[in-house]
Amino acid sequence: MTKKPEASKLESSDAVALLGALAQPTRLEIFRLLMRYWPHGLPAGDIGRLLAVAHNTLSSHLGALEQVGLLASRREGRHIIFAAQAPRADALLAFLSDACCTEGAVPCTSETAAFPARREYVASDHPLRVLVVCTGNSARSIMAEAVLNREGLGRIQAFSAGSRPQEAPHPLALSLLDDLGYDVSGMHSKSWDEFLGPDAPELDLVVTVCDDAAEAACPAFPGVPLRVHWGLDDPAGATGPAAAKHAAFLQSYRDLTARVTAFVNLPFEQMSLAELQPVLAAIGRMDGATEKSLAQAA
Repeated sequence: MTKKPEASKLESSDAVALLGALAQPTRLEIFRLLMRYWPHGLPAGDIGRLLAVAHNTLSSHLGALEQVGLLASRREGRHIIFAAQAPRADALLAFLSDACCTEGAVPCTSETAAFPARREYVASDHPLRVLVVCTGNSARSIMAEAVLNREGLGRIQAFSAGSRPQEAPHPLALSLLDDLGYDVSGMHSKSWDEFLGPDAPELDLVVTVCDDAAEAACPAFPGVPLRVHWGLDDPAGATGPAAAKHAAFLQSYRDLTARVTAFVNLPFEQMSLAELQPVLAAIGRMDGATEKSLAQAA
């Protein structure tokens, strides 16, 4: 684990600038994402893809965060890498909590949260095999499969299926993934029956992303996988103008990528199923979770 350098003390004007930079939803999400990948950071293109933010808008937000010292950039070949400046965030937390450590009855802890480093691609002979399930296998599970395979960096092999699959993935799911640089040429809706035959891969984990699939009688998949529920609302159910429907798919994608980035940064190769279960359940309680997901994970 990389050790953070010591945080310098902030003046009031510095704290105001940092809080101002973070007081915008997209910038806050950018910083939270990059803290997950501290200290190495992410290329600008990956940040835009994971958060589904347009290039021009992303550049403006990255510049604002870098100006106040919350991010730093460096060039690696053709890419510009942006990394969170954890000591700057620590300094802001220290500034905000300074009174509690000097005047409060209960002393504050001196330990700061440790964020895992971004892992390199690993061509594993035994990747964690994950099946993502929803009813129609047309939107949420399709997007989750794509993000898991890309962000898993060889440590995860993801599939998706439906209990009652649609004829094809939803056009808005495919267009969103295509716009964000995913290869959608081979994506198709399929039944979970495809993962029950003698030639089906042995699974390690089954993730249900819709409440109906979670309530369905789940087949006995090969490998006796761990099962968790990350319930999200179905973006295909959005009504109204085209912009509202697109916004629903965009939000679903963002909710899924938040869960996936939390998942892929776990040292799951060193964790037992008993250790992994409550952590994955906690991931299922992240923003956007359905009431069933919250109740099941509690």
